[in-house]
Order: sequence, then C-alpha cells, then structure tokens
Amino acid sequence: MVGRINRSLEGWANYFCIGSVGKAYRALDLYAKGRLRRWLCWKHKDASWGTARYPDEYLYERLGLVCLPRRPRNPSRATA
Repeated sequence: MVGRINRSLEGWANYFCIGSVGKAYRALDLYAKGRLRRWLCWKHKDASWGTARYPDEYLYERLGLVCLPRRPRNPSRATA
C-alpha cells in the first residue's frame, strides 16, 4: 500500500513541481498521513485515530512513506 501511495505522491510532485508548491505539498502530506493511518487502523481493527500507534516517525522511517515537504526540489526546467 505504501508503495502505491509513494508512486502517486512522487508522480503528482513531479508533474506539479514548477512554481511555489510548498503549501500544496504540506496539505497533501497531511492528507496522505491521515488516510494511511485510517487504513492501518481499519486493517488492524483499531478504533482510535492512530496517531499514538502510528506516529509520523513510524510512517516515514519504518513504512517508508514519502514526505513531500522534505523532498529535494529540482531547479526549474522552464525556459523563457
């Protein structure tokens, strides 16, 4: 599941990388973390929000979720 999410996030980030995207990256990152936590809670039949059982460090370091705001930015490839 995390691999599928990462492919989608990286594809989206590569497509929309030109311009100021920091705010959008943070919003998308927050949404992805929340959805992954809800899916993990559903999968393991946990009734909580999942923030204590699945903290950010667990999602990023153990599961390997991509963090868009920390992603290295490519210089603009646009030519005038």
